[in-house]
Amino acid sequence: MDSMSKQARSQLMGKIRGKDTKPELFVRKLLHAAGYRYRLHGRIPRGTLEKLKRENPETLLRGGRLPGAPDIVFPARRHAVFINGCFWHLHDCPAGQHAPATNAQFWADKRNRTHERDQQNAAALHALGWETIVLWECELRDPESTLEALADFLGPPLWIE
Repeated sequence: MDSMSKQARSQLMGKIRGKDTKPELFVRKLLHAAGYRYRLHGRIPRGTLEKLKRENPETLLRGGRLPGAPDIVFPARRHAVFINGCFWHLHDCPAGQHAPATNAQFWADKRNRTHERDQQNAAALHALGWETIVLWECELRDPESTLEALADFLGPPLWIE
């Protein structure tokens, strides 16, 4: 039994956002301080978009965004970063494996759909020639290792090369 009323639970869940979350802002701040410049939420420059459409005419790029609208995009490198919450995206950590007791089937279905969609979006990006990395919320507790993982994935900032 849920300790909150249906309306209170709905209001609480409605406050959870998909963009500009604390973990995302944390990673953006780390990257910017290290000298990396990026675009947000899957947006790419018009020239890059047109090139992708010419190379992959069968791929639908809604609203000029990459599949799955990655949180952070590096168009010149063709790299994308997803910053996922452990609970919502079924990470294998304790937070990701915790299943709600109330309305269990609904939440299991919802989280499984999200996990499947994540896999489809990553495959679509790879088909377009993009590389992806997923940063999990639980991994962001150590800023140094997070920045190290990102630097290994991205290479040095472009102005240093």
